[in-house]
Amino acid sequence: MTEQQSSYRQIMKATSLFGGVQIFNIVIQIIRSKFVAVLLGPNGMGISGLLYSTINLIKGFTDFGLGTSAVKDIAAAHGTDNKIKIATSVTVIRRLVWVTGTLGAVVTMVLSSWLSQLTFGNHNYTFAFIWISITLLLNQLSNGQIVLLRGMRRLQNLAKANLAGSTLGLIATIPLYYLWGINGIVPGIIVTSVISLALSWYFSHKIKIEPVKVSYSRTIADGKDMLNMGFMISLSGTMAVISSYVVRIFIRNHGGIDQVGFYNAGFTLLDTYVGLIFTAMSTDYYPSLTAVAHSNQLSKAAINQQIEIALLILAPIIIIFLVFINWVVILLYSTKFISINKMIYWASIGVFFKAPGWAIAFILLAKGTAKLYFWNELVAKIYFLGLNLIGYYFLGLTGLGISYMVGFVLYLIQVFLLSKSKFEFSFSSALIRIFLIQFLLAIVSFIAVRFLKSPFTYFVGIGLIAISSWYSYKELDKRIGIQAIMLNLRKRFIKK
Repeated sequence: MTEQQSSYRQIMKATSLFGGVQIFNIVIQIIRSKFVAVLLGPNGMGISGLLYSTINLIKGFTDFGLGTSAVKDIAAAHGTDNKIKIATSVTVIRRLVWVTGTLGAVVTMVLSSWLSQLTFGNHNYTFAFIWISITLLLNQLSNGQIVLLRGMRRLQNLAKANLAGSTLGLIATIPLYYLWGINGIVPGIIVTSVISLALSWYFSHKIKIEPVKVSYSRTIADGKDMLNMGFMISLSGTMAVISSYVVRIFIRNHGGIDQVGFYNAGFTLLDTYVGLIFTAMSTDYYPSLTAVAHSNQLSKAAINQQIEIALLILAPIIIIFLVFINWVVILLYSTKFISINKMIYWASIGVFFKAPGWAIAFILLAKGTAKLYFWNELVAKIYFLGLNLIGYYFLGLTGLGISYMVGFVLYLIQVFLLSKSKFEFSFSSALIRIFLIQFLLAIVSFIAVRFLKSPFTYFVGIGLIAISSWYSYKELDKRIGIQAIMLNLRKRFIKK
């Protein structure tokens, strides 16, 4: 096996593990979304979306990006195989998440009345914010355990925690929606946070950490770099949350809470079902890219490989969404949500540009250029927000889909030029070929669903899905040797 093939297989191994987890999560999400759509309707989804947006807004200001920055410190300590250094890093992180989590909870509780007025235009949700303030602490403590699992590369335990969390979360929250309707949203948020913390705590404590005494002055000293980098990441994340928050408030004021529900439903569908690839890959991609960040050439190769795999997996999924979006929406939600179809058409095309932009942007963190990452994201969030507001104002939900696509086209251009000038990055010819072929197939699918009538849409669409899937299979086989893997598995099965 060549070194390059080994690299591709490592990407696929991590993607397959967490891709499987995400597929399971999707099944759970399908069931949950169906219950929420039926039991709560667009209005309930709108309320839930606004509550989560507000929580994430406060979290962005108070968590100092430890969920990302701390991974690098844990991974570095793990790489030294120095048990004392590992234990010290873990202790520092666990103290920091207590402080930042408590800060988030207190801020939410103190500002509860103001948050209710700002978010919903009244004070009716003051007690709701007081109750869910505890989730800021619970979620941050959970992030501290997840950071340990990621940094120590305990991916199987992390996968188990995700699987168990999804299952127990569904079992616990659906009865609340059924019994209390919209009034069950807040208890559901709290119960989900408790379950996530319990599971992450359980699996992280399977890792044996040497007991070590760490003074508070040492905690501050060791946590300084972590907090500095995390602060920049946190600011970037906060901008994203603020942008999303402003868009939701704008939609509520110009279209109503039910329109916020449609917006949440559409982008939840993309982020959850199409975005599973990004979620699966990001778990191992950042630590892996950090390991080769000292070399521009190795970084370039790692990024290109990541984008190639992402596009080969994503393309058939996107085309399936384009062709069968009506049935997907009805299955996952209900006929009340058909109005989000056009938004998803345009946004799906945007995913082709999101994939390479997403992968390239990680180099800014892996290289340790946190300030550069911050300014890059700040500029992007400004034009994304402007495009979203303009898009919805003139074209409604469809305009949001178009703004999503245009925004990621601009973002890809931006991060490409930045990484090219700073880190000598460029696209490989193989990647360019894969992008052009799969993008062309997606565009033809887009045209077919927009201008052909049933059943011709499905005839053409199924053919395009088959071509895209076949092409992805052939390209993946070149990179990881799918046929050889299947043959080995078959031989093992026969021997047993």
